[in-house]
Amino acid sequence: MNTVAIIPARGGSKGIPRKNMRFVAGESLVGRAVNTARTAESVDGVFVSTDDSEIATESRAHGAEVIERPRELSGDEASSESVLLHGLRHLRDEESCVPDELAFVQCTSPLLLPEDIDGAVGKLRKNGADVVFSAAPFHGFLWRFSGETLKGINHDASRRMRRQDRETQYVETGAVYVIQTDGFIEHEHRFFGEVIPYEVPPEHSIDIDRPIDLDIAEKLLRKRKRNSQLEQLPDRPAALVLDFDGVFTDNKVHVQQGGREMVVCHRGDGWGLARLKEKGLPVWVLSTEKNQVVQARCEKLDLPCVHGTEDKEAILRGWLNEEEIDAQDIVFLGNDVNDVHCLRLAGCGAVVEDAHPDVFSAANLVLSTSGGEGAVREITDLIQEKLSIS
Repeated sequence: MNTVAIIPARGGSKGIPRKNMRFVAGESLVGRAVNTARTAESVDGVFVSTDDSEIATESRAHGAEVIERPRELSGDEASSESVLLHGLRHLRDEESCVPDELAFVQCTSPLLLPEDIDGAVGKLRKNGADVVFSAAPFHGFLWRFSGETLKGINHDASRRMRRQDRETQYVETGAVYVIQTDGFIEHEHRFFGEVIPYEVPPEHSIDIDRPIDLDIAEKLLRKRKRNSQLEQLPDRPAALVLDFDGVFTDNKVHVQQGGREMVVCHRGDGWGLARLKEKGLPVWVLSTEKNQVVQARCEKLDLPCVHGTEDKEAILRGWLNEEEIDAQDIVFLGNDVNDVHCLRLAGCGAVVEDAHPDVFSAANLVLSTSGGEGAVREITDLIQEKLSIS
């Protein structure tokens, strides 16, 4: 292995109890760190060093291998360097692995991206450096007391230079350090030899140290996810096409004693669809289901509908030709294998959160809502937002 990531994650924490197991945006801090490191193309193996059984279980669940940390390295006094050196000895003795490079990744930086790790590794290799660490540009004015007198640290208080005229300084984010392993073992310190920063945006630099940091990270991660979803939509959506069962419904059917079938839909979907129709966006329902409940619900919502068809793609292509709409400008929302061709045809093929596993690979966008629980409302809100910024 050329590059191994080690993620220290002890169980104890004074500021935020059980910090590494706290959740932000639906994922634990340790689980998010593991996923980020595993997704980085430059990382060949991911190991979590921990003294805690729950963290060990969570780490393995996300695909990391676990290094059991001894008690003497589990307290507040243990340095990160001592934990990393222990981890490297474990890899050498137990895994017969001596990596060329060590990526030290911290759980407390949930805004870290796989691209940040890859960027730091790439910069280390390109520049032949010994250490590369993630850093955010800083242009603030720092002060400190010298005796009883307050003095400027990084500026002359009598000459306030404009931001653009000041030399850029860097704040260490603590998110990732990429280190030449041989030099680290020799010096037993993460900063040795040639040290250079890998610049990341300030919004990637939040470090979870106080309870309020969890709230800030939650909002930033939710915003990042929303922006990522919006990027998957066509630049100017021209139409929305929807499957019915498993999209409008939870894919279940209630059968009465006489054989009559009933389904449950989400009322919020209707409001979202109405808002799109007010903007003049065509919305169409395309379903293989033959039950008249599809037609009844679509009539209630005043939506054009074709149901009971076995060839959705052919129907969709015909409709697009008739309306002179480019397939790359439409959004199709489905949930099962009979939607695959339409998902691939659409400019944005979207699926509900609980879609069949076989259709995820055909989708550009996976919603955070399940069918029948507001998935249609989620996609209409996304399109509404996209239209407002297009």
